[in-house]
Amino acid sequence: GKDFDGVLKRRQESTEAKMAAVDAGEEEVGGVCQHHAQQTICASRAKYREGRRPRAVKVYTVNLESRYLLIQGVPALGVMKELIELFALYGTIEEYNPLDGYPAEEFTEVYLIKFLKIPSSRAAKRKLDERNFFGSLLHICYAPEFESVQETRDKLRDRRKYIAKATNFKGLWLLF
Repeated sequence: GKDFDGVLKRRQESTEAKMAAVDAGEEEVGGVCQHHAQQTICASRAKYREGRRPRAVKVYTVNLESRYLLIQGVPALGVMKELIELFALYGTIEEYNPLDGYPAEEFTEVYLIKFLKIPSSRAAKRKLDERNFFGSLLHICYAPEFESVQETRDKLRDRRKYIAKATNFKGLWLLF
């Protein structure tokens, strides 16, 4: 009841403070977080590992994946409604905000979308990254820096539970 409401309120205030700092230009997220920069295509990949389309190779740990997605390259045409409808196809969206202070290319905007579940954000990133959206290519990356400490703890705990269940390792349940 009250404890949950307090935690929820503090988490929301923390997220809003981080977004406000980015919007105000006090915190330059793009300069601090190199994982937001788009990587070049991997040219040294073995032939048998190449897929249908060339990709940049990046490994994501549990801690790097997030329910928060940073969407760059959205044309500044007032298409936020269409963008949210597109992302809602992959799962429930908890909140979304434009990041006005975030460094962006000319005539483009940057948005932060928070999904209810990590698999939803994972699917949206996989399907929509480098997709044409109103004449502009979207660049989508995880934004774990917007997570609260409690959200990160919950994410890691859920992953441990999933691994324990998948491997039928009963002893791991004692760690919770």
